[in-house]
Amino acid sequence: MKDLRPIRNERDYDHALAEVEEFWGAKAGTPKGDRLDILTTLIEAYETEYCPMDPPELIEAIKFRMEQQGLTRKHLEEILGARTRVSEVLNRKRGLSISMVRALLDKLGISAEILIRAIGGPKTV
Repeated sequence: MKDLRPIRNERDYDHALAEVEEFWGAKAGTPKGDRLDILTTLIEAYETEYCPMDPPELIEAIKFRMEQQGLTRKHLEEILGARTRVSEVLNRKRGLSISMVRALLDKLGISAEILIRAIGGPKTV
C-alpha cells in the first residue's frame, strides 16, 4: 500500500476523500477494497478529532426517533405523560424531568448526552 500515511491536514484529508471516491464499491478482500477500508478509517479518525459534530437538539432527536420507530404523539403519552405534557415538551414550553429523561433513554434510546443537556432549563432549546 504505497503512499499510505496519516491524515494530518486539510490537504491530506481532501486527497483521502478523492481516493475513497475512486475506490468506492471495491470488493472487500481485494487490494483496492483493503485500501478503501484503511482510508475510511483514517478519514473517520481525522473527522472525529478535527470536525466534531454537535449532538442534535433534543426535540429534533425525539422527532427523528419517533419517525424511525413509526411512533405518534399518542405513543409519547405513554413515555412522557398526558397529551398536554407531550405538547408542551415538543413545543419547547416545558423542560424535562428526571423521570422523563429516564423514560426517553429507556423507551426511545435517545443518547444520554442529549437528554442530560436538556435538564434544568425551562425550555429545551
